[in-house]
Amino acid sequence: MTIHREGYKSIAIGSLIFGAINFLYFYFFSADCPLLGWIIFFATLGLLLFLISFFRIPNRKLTINESSIVSPCDGKVVVIEEIVDEEYFKDKRLQISIFMSPANVHVNRNPLSGDVVYNQYHKGKYLVAWHPKSSTENERHSVVIRKGDTQVLVKQIAGALAKRIVNYLQVGQKVNQAEEMGFIKFGSRVDLILPVGTKVNVELNQKVQGGVSVIATI
Repeated sequence: MTIHREGYKSIAIGSLIFGAINFLYFYFFSADCPLLGWIIFFATLGLLLFLISFFRIPNRKLTINESSIVSPCDGKVVVIEEIVDEEYFKDKRLQISIFMSPANVHVNRNPLSGDVVYNQYHKGKYLVAWHPKSSTENERHSVVIRKGDTQVLVKQIAGALAKRIVNYLQVGQKVNQAEEMGFIKFGSRVDLILPVGTKVNVELNQKVQGGVSVIATI
């Protein structure tokens, strides 16, 4: 397991706060109430360890398969439905949405190999990630990857806690399946917009792993 580079600053700040809180308490107040000092120590240590775990990158055998769409993130499948995509395709598409809790790994990965033909950041609201309108009204970053005749739209969507979306892709770039495409801090959601008729390999409420689980077959 390694720590994602997006977490270096947050972990450094968290470590400084952890050290400051405990130093100040043990230096000024520990003599009056040592038990409370230990409670504060273990509580703040737990929060720091949780922060570190949020930016973890576990060692995994990633799925590389030309006929597969792999999951762009860890989480739980919360939507499988046909929609009318108003952003890019302007027609009926199949939407599969994956909710990422704060406990999930938050690295986002390319669902397939291909060429980046669209990349757009959208300002928006911070509705809870499972809200039906979060796909169209929340802050989000949309990318379309084209492979032959197949185009897949990936939306990184901010939630009530997630206030920073990072995307590493650029239009014209060639990308490889399961490699990093970005990161979302502190819980959110990722939508896959696929062609209607795509064979779906997952079910509602199924837990998936980014870069490993096969979401659909093309």
